[in-house]
Amino acid sequence: MGKQGWRVVVAGGAAAVFTAVAAAPAGAAEGGVSFTRVQVNGGKPIVIGVSEVAVPASFRMATTHKWQWPAVFLYRDGADDRLWHAIETSDCITVSSGVCDFNETMYFDPSVWDMRNSEAGSWKVGAEVSFKGGGGDTDDKGLTVQVKRNSRLTVNASPEPVSKDRTITVTGKVTRANWETKKYASYGGRLVNLQFKPAGTASYTTVKKVYANASGDLRTTVKASKTGTWRWLYHGNATTGPSTSSGDNVVVK
Repeated sequence: MGKQGWRVVVAGGAAAVFTAVAAAPAGAAEGGVSFTRVQVNGGKPIVIGVSEVAVPASFRMATTHKWQWPAVFLYRDGADDRLWHAIETSDCITVSSGVCDFNETMYFDPSVWDMRNSEAGSWKVGAEVSFKGGGGDTDDKGLTVQVKRNSRLTVNASPEPVSKDRTITVTGKVTRANWETKKYASYGGRLVNLQFKPAGTASYTTVKKVYANASGDLRTTVKASKTGTWRWLYHGNATTGPSTSSGDNVVVK
């Protein structure tokens, strides 16, 4: 069961707020419109935490119809099973007669709208426009976008400072956005990289890989051979975005 939500569209110099129009399933368009150059978030995954995320999109529309409210959107099982809840679309940027470019912003906000954790994953991209006087066109653009729940990592390395070649303990925790509770929760069982950057250098190197326990807690020990900064790195997965902790500097005496 999808949700249509509210759409906020700025076009023709005026803002309009309206519920999503009922549309034919993607691919079953009435015709008369061509949508090209469709992009959503530059082709990158959309990663959403528990507060508003603004996602850029753009497209070109060509039609001889008198139109209103053009937009691109994300859907799964049909054009009305949509993920987004609000959009803002620019005025027509004229390319030629009957051809316009548009810039669009999709707004996702689990703190305001009901979002289900099951909505993380792959979504299709569609495009639509309503015609003045009735009707419209809805097209499947043959694109997919990955929508992911944001993850977070913390880090602590101790003792600080430490004598050379003594053992330090590096701990941390993996959490992930729960869209339904609107909070971050433990994300257990994740394989996370422990990385180290020696003082005076610019890049981190992976020292070892550690699995978080069922509560998302990370803990490992390493030998302190030189002064530098420790951090955790998680690469994410199909439904969860990657994350990197802040760095914790340890001085080796």
